[in-house]
Amino acid sequence: MAFVTLPASLTRMFQHVHVPLFDTIRALRSVTPQEIGLLWKSITSKRRPTRVPPINSDFYDILADLSPEERAIQQKIRTYMEERVRPLANAYWERGEFPHEIVPGFAHLIAETFGTRPYKIDALGPVLTGIACMELARVDPSIYTFFGVHWGLCMGSIDLFGSPEQKQRWLPPMQRFELIGSWALTEPDVGSATAAGLTTTAHFERGVWVLDGAKKWSGNAPIADINIIWARDVSNNQVQGFIVERGTPGYEVERLEGKIALRTVQNANIRLNGCRVPEANRLPNVGGFRGIARQLGITRAAVAWAMTGVAMGAYERALAYAQQRIQFGRPIGGFQLVQNSLVQMLANVTAMQTMCLRMSQIAARTGKVSQEQASLAKVFCGEKMRETVALARAVLGGNGILLEHEVARYFADAEALYSYEGTHEMNTLIVGRAITGISAFV
Repeated sequence: MAFVTLPASLTRMFQHVHVPLFDTIRALRSVTPQEIGLLWKSITSKRRPTRVPPINSDFYDILADLSPEERAIQQKIRTYMEERVRPLANAYWERGEFPHEIVPGFAHLIAETFGTRPYKIDALGPVLTGIACMELARVDPSIYTFFGVHWGLCMGSIDLFGSPEQKQRWLPPMQRFELIGSWALTEPDVGSATAAGLTTTAHFERGVWVLDGAKKWSGNAPIADINIIWARDVSNNQVQGFIVERGTPGYEVERLEGKIALRTVQNANIRLNGCRVPEANRLPNVGGFRGIARQLGITRAAVAWAMTGVAMGAYERALAYAQQRIQFGRPIGGFQLVQNSLVQMLANVTAMQTMCLRMSQIAARTGKVSQEQASLAKVFCGEKMRETVALARAVLGGNGILLEHEVARYFADAEALYSYEGTHEMNTLIVGRAITGISAFV
């Protein structure tokens, strides 16, 4: 072993900690001078603190193409969600209650953004509407869902299929959130198979429609003033849509309990027992199930954007945690495996954003998004959202199941978005039919 001359400062260090220098040197016989030098350099070096970069989930800068007016709308939505919704999201989620206190402020936000243009589902245009949905879900998927059901499904049904009189009566107060809307297609025993035939029936009797059957899920129903109920006309087996007002005899709403996702959203089981609806409340322009499918194609595109927002939220929370959580004397964001997870999450988010952006750009250019394009976006974004929230939960370790870090909420809520507006499997088959020309639904 080569003789090692230790620096005087190192000698003093050993003396300070009361370790006999000779015993220490003997214990280090197998250590080379180079290794001791590296050890000393590590002990004495003064590392400059690294500037932590800002958290940015828009890595490819998809917001850059927005006009100043559009960017102001995007920022207004983000600021509201961060300042007014994020502080209370976990508490209401845990209790399974809806935050009625935010409705006036939320209505004001929508009036200043979506409400600046005439009503339609994508009032801000396909691109900005998608980005707005992304921003809502980025903070709270439950609030996005509340808005999506009210604005896109309930109001959307009246706008697409209603008479001028129905639009004039219902849409203005709903735009102001003076009336809350719901929408009911799925049934307790019929989910994906609704296209093959609803079991909820409607028959015309003495000037009114009589509805019998049951519905399940129906977001917002326990707090809604009106609900769009879809039923099969027994006279011709065609699908009909009805505006059913709260308090209508035979219309019974029971809050759905026991959910592990979107707990803030109020879902319901609905029973229709001889529910009598006037002809004035029947939507006259449905045109069978194809009309519903057309509406779902529009809202499905928005759900793909919302899934992107969920993934963004989970990634941002995980990255913030990784920058702050100290283990083994350093932030866990400095470990290779954690960085690998963070990069995979960011790659997923970026791929989702660019796919949704392109889908919306096509809709802006052509005036519509096809069923297949919307379904492909939901299939892809659903898979990547699920992967991203799982990676985020894992980065947090055991803390990933605690609401205080928010990732747990994204992790749970992702499961609901994965299945609603058409399950992953049904959307896969829609795309499969388009590319092969062969239907594999049955």
